Amino acid sequence: MTVRGATILRTLPPRLSGRQIGAICAGNALEFYDFVVYAIFAAPIGRTFFPSDRPGVTLLASLATFGVGFATRPLGALIIGRIADRAGRRPAMLLSFSLIGLSVGGLALTPGYAAIGLAAPVIAVLFRLLQGFALGGEVGPSTALLLESAPVTRRGLYVSLQAMSADGAVMVAGLVGLVLSTMLDAATLDAWGWRVALLIGLAILPFALAARRTLIETLIMEEALPVPDATTSTRRVVVLGLCMLAAATVANYVLVYLGTWATSTLGIVQSSAFASVMLVGLGGVLCDPLSGWLSDRFGRRPVMIVPAAAMVVMVLPTFWWVERASSSKTLYAASTLLACMLDLSTGTILVAVAEALPRAKRAGGFALIYAVAISAFGGSTQFAVAGLIRLTRDPLTPAYYLLAAIAVGLVAMWLFPETRPKITSLTRRSV
Repeated sequence: MTVRGATILRTLPPRLSGRQIGAICAGNALEFYDFVVYAIFAAPIGRTFFPSDRPGVTLLASLATFGVGFATRPLGALIIGRIADRAGRRPAMLLSFSLIGLSVGGLALTPGYAAIGLAAPVIAVLFRLLQGFALGGEVGPSTALLLESAPVTRRGLYVSLQAMSADGAVMVAGLVGLVLSTMLDAATLDAWGWRVALLIGLAILPFALAARRTLIETLIMEEALPVPDATTSTRRVVVLGLCMLAAATVANYVLVYLGTWATSTLGIVQSSAFASVMLVGLGGVLCDPLSGWLSDRFGRRPVMIVPAAAMVVMVLPTFWWVERASSSKTLYAASTLLACMLDLSTGTILVAVAEALPRAKRAGGFALIYAVAISAFGGSTQFAVAGLIRLTRDPLTPAYYLLAAIAVGLVAMWLFPETRPKITSLTRRSV
């Protein structure tokens, strides 16, 4: 049977179990857990691998090492994404997740500069490069599989679980940082506390790998419902998708950096910075699935545009409030408010971009768009913000950076086509 020129299946795709959905999202969760742990422990990691008499230089060197891992993401997206579009989503996801585990564990166990000298930062950089390669190839296959295995009227909700897993990992990372900073003194955190935080994230590795082996393969399935007839070219989808994902990336990294900014610039205590990261993650856990659910009911574009527009209005006053008050309570309120607005908007970007791409190129194409956006802006955001604060001595620099990113993303959202499938009574009976 065809509807408007597209094939409609007579049977539903196999239903994923909660365990399998968790396994699909685990790679994204581990990625964000690692980046948050690295961000909040950037100072002790810097002192471990890049000791210097100038603390500012040590922190910048640590953030630069964090950023170098993003250089290999497009390569991973190209290679592992192509595997996903040719050999299947499942084998690509098994490969990428195994490499993620190897790189995260390797970095956590690498001896410091005091033990092995110059080899320490070299090995740390190599593990970051390997991790970037693996993560570049992870998000495309996993997002494609979630989209293709979801009931057609719940695609937004299913794919939003990918974003929710990332924000859940942010929340857990903030909690781990808070607990460790409370239990351990500064010297112990420098010595091995940050290593414990990284290794905790690897606890999900064996369970997620086992569950991923049982996943269905969606590459060989016919399209359950067509992507709406779109006049927008693939090239335009790529450009607008890059802008939206770049804006979301910058915004996420600035909000996670908010705690470090409050500690280093405003003098707020370190434990409050960790609590701020927890609240950023909690906002995503609550709002990502809500964003996906709303997009299934009202469409992708309005759910992306309205919260982003509200955020444009709120960014500068919120940062100004935190800077003037310089208190933990205002930091918590600002973190929660901005995170909720951001995630209500960006929780739908993943499904919108993935739906706009053809199945035969979906995993690789989405992976490459995501990887380029992350590589160009994710790894550089915290380094750029820290450097600009040192250069301008303006404490509101992160707000200006965030505002510019959201404004660019908002324009791209406005120009992006609506991709939510149009459901008729005929297709409801057929799908």
